[in-house]
Amino acid sequence: MLIIAEIGTSHEGSKEKAFRLIDAAAENGADAIKFQWVYADEILHPLTGFVDLPTGRIPLYERFRQLECDKAFYKELLDYTHSKGCRFCCSPFGLKSLKELLEIEPDIVKIASPELNHYKMLEALRDYRTDQKAAGKSPVPVIISSGVSKLCDIERAFELLGTEGVSFLHCVTSYPAPEADYKLGVMASLGKIFGVEYGVSDHSLDPMLVPSLSAALGGSIIEKHFTLSKKTSGLDDPVALEPEQFALMVHAVHQTQALMKRYGREHGLEEVIKQFSENFSKAQLEAMLFDCKKELAPSETSNYGRTNRSLHFMRDMKKGEKIGQGDIAILRTEKVLTPGINPMFYDMMIGAELACDAKNGEGLQFSHVIKK
Repeated sequence: MLIIAEIGTSHEGSKEKAFRLIDAAAENGADAIKFQWVYADEILHPLTGFVDLPTGRIPLYERFRQLECDKAFYKELLDYTHSKGCRFCCSPFGLKSLKELLEIEPDIVKIASPELNHYKMLEALRDYRTDQKAAGKSPVPVIISSGVSKLCDIERAFELLGTEGVSFLHCVTSYPAPEADYKLGVMASLGKIFGVEYGVSDHSLDPMLVPSLSAALGGSIIEKHFTLSKKTSGLDDPVALEPEQFALMVHAVHQTQALMKRYGREHGLEEVIKQFSENFSKAQLEAMLFDCKKELAPSETSNYGRTNRSLHFMRDMKKGEKIGQGDIAILRTEKVLTPGINPMFYDMMIGAELACDAKNGEGLQFSHVIKK
């Protein structure tokens, strides 16, 4: 079992706070500690909208700018994580952050759910792993998360990355995500179909339910957001586990593993359902365990096309202009902008002539380049 404490950007750029988070995660049962390598312009358009913080309302783009740190910062976090006996895991969000992350040689590269269709980044990671293998090295392990995705998105990611050394996490991209939205039968089914290790990235508030049910179905990776306090101002702190809760989750997961080993699959699952039936209905538990149909969860349906990547204009453009490399970008849509077409069409759009005017930040549509 690999238990990942997702610190993300909860350190808020402070090395001292990051070290305290690493200490607490290691002390409370984490096997790996995960961070996010943020450059705002790899994630969002500056006009994407606003976020409400305890300190006031600011542009979401500026909030991400505040979280940017240099390569030396992450190298220190990697070294300190190793000194605590844990593996260093990190999510890049574009070609620059991926390149710099690979330069410090992480133990694991995590592809977050919204980047599952960032095909340019996946292609660069694939090429790096291919070069490693050609040089006689073991390719860096990769974990992909599948929140706010359809089956075709997951299949496309595996087509690009392959399955060797690649693991799969079932996820629901909602903060917080209702426990009932986690159909963990999908996790086990897809893990077996693709022939990869599988597990769950859990954004629900209950510290034990989803991780325990995942372990009962053979999940070997648990990822959960981690914070020193839910009351601090990290973007994900409200849905993260505090140290005592994280330790409780780790204990529950290991208990579930022992229970499954003792009773076997059929009777073990019955025992797991019995353990949680006081707080959750048997019908809900059975649906979470045995529903194997991959579809967007109710809580994340409205996020599809907005949280994951699409093509956006980076400046105002006039009819008749040709689209150049810097004129469009692969970004999350998020708050107020209109989603664009799938990033798989990026290369096709370079050099295309506009059939109408386009606004800065607008999602690129086929109608922008198809003459009527």
